[in-house]
Amino acid sequence: MNIGFVGVGSMGQAMIPLLVQAGHRVSAWNRSADALCGLSEIDVLACAATAFQQPVVISMLADDTAVHEVLLESAALKTACAGCIHIVMSTLSPALMEQLQKEHDEAGLMLIAAPVFGIPAVAAKGVLNILAAGPEAAIDRVQPLFEVLGKKTWRLGNQPVQACIAKIAGNMMIAQAIESLAEASLLAEQYGLGASAFIEVVTQTLFACPSYQRYGQNIVTDHYEPGFKLSLGLKDVNLALQAAEGRGVSLPAARVVRSRMEAAVADGLGNKDWSVFSIMGKPHSGANF
Repeated sequence: MNIGFVGVGSMGQAMIPLLVQAGHRVSAWNRSADALCGLSEIDVLACAATAFQQPVVISMLADDTAVHEVLLESAALKTACAGCIHIVMSTLSPALMEQLQKEHDEAGLMLIAAPVFGIPAVAAKGVLNILAAGPEAAIDRVQPLFEVLGKKTWRLGNQPVQACIAKIAGNMMIAQAIESLAEASLLAEQYGLGASAFIEVVTQTLFACPSYQRYGQNIVTDHYEPGFKLSLGLKDVNLALQAAEGRGVSLPAARVVRSRMEAAVADGLGNKDWSVFSIMGKPHSGANF
């Protein structure tokens, strides 16, 4: 399958080699061409619009602002070939996803939202969880690509915004899990129980799941190399709060998490793993930054 790839950050750098190894031809564009230097057997594109001359386009742009600049303000969608399927794998706001749906409908393109659960190391192994929503026939056509990139495709509906909100809500839950680990381990330590022993117990019993285990170990070892950057995690928590406000929903725990994440970013930790906000507000001997 011929694929156009727009936005090649750390996730794209992990995903593209898998697609190439599976026999797909990838043409890629990135704002900084340096990100493409380590990728072999791809065609480097001069502009994002050219990617839409391929029958399938995967976009992995960083945020709403990048999508506006690269896809909407440039009118890239209007240059797409007939029958083009656009897979948005970024985490975007529901408002922008609904705008993209309108733009794609007007341009005669099929839009699939397919954000993922998993960090670049998981992506490199092809075992992402892919949250897919969009026209069923379009998802059927690109399912072979999802099978290369992920261990499971979760089909969440025929409206792309449905996958979008699932990703945002899920990331909000991970941020709250980090906060929970930080508060609980601090409480345990005040009574002489080390964080290592406590976190080992709860992540093997009550909360025996990857997020608690991964970020619990970060807290125990004071090791915060990304992973998933704090600045991006804060973006996603803000997306959750904005989405909730748009529907009149209150998310008090998310507001607490956001304030601690903002404090960590203000301390210059935005490029560290997002679990680094767990150190805010507690005595700390010095994390491994």
